[in-house]
Amino acid sequence: MRADGDLSNEPHGEAVAHPRWFAVNCLSNREFLAAAQLRRQGFAVFLPGRRFTRRHARKFDTVLRPLFPGYLFVHLDLDRDRWRSVNGTLGVVRLVGPSDAPWPAPSGAIEEIRKACDERGVVCAREELAPGDSIRVTRGPFADLLGQLERLDGAGRVAVLLELMGRRTTVALPHDHVVSAKLAA
Repeated sequence: MRADGDLSNEPHGEAVAHPRWFAVNCLSNREFLAAAQLRRQGFAVFLPGRRFTRRHARKFDTVLRPLFPGYLFVHLDLDRDRWRSVNGTLGVVRLVGPSDAPWPAPSGAIEEIRKACDERGVVCAREELAPGDSIRVTRGPFADLLGQLERLDGAGRVAVLLELMGRRTTVALPHDHVVSAKLAA
């Protein structure tokens, strides 16, 4: 990291000679629109997301939200691609960096995030849990509750001890509905 807080290894103002990932600042809640517009222009786009359960009018639904609200990533070769057109795309504020040349993401950072995602770009962190671990429920009607993992079964489900209405109750949930409470903090 440089003294000015930049994580990239390239000096500011110098063009990057090979394709790299660049951050794109988007309008509020317009990341998916901007990604679709950039793809239509032929750019390779990466918009990592996470599943989020929301409660509304006594109903629960799971929606996809950007992992980095207000940002997405585009793969560019500054010498070959018409990268300035990114700034004029619907939903985009600008490429991150000065106007003469945007700053690339740190080498390997986006590739590592992509490894943790499924084919749709949704983060699917499957950390190893063990009985006795403190967990947080991330989806479904018990979203945001803390509990303790009782057991795992081979069918991809977990038994979780939750406090519901003043009583401790065991609930069976899909494995991907819980994360370690340490990670969810």
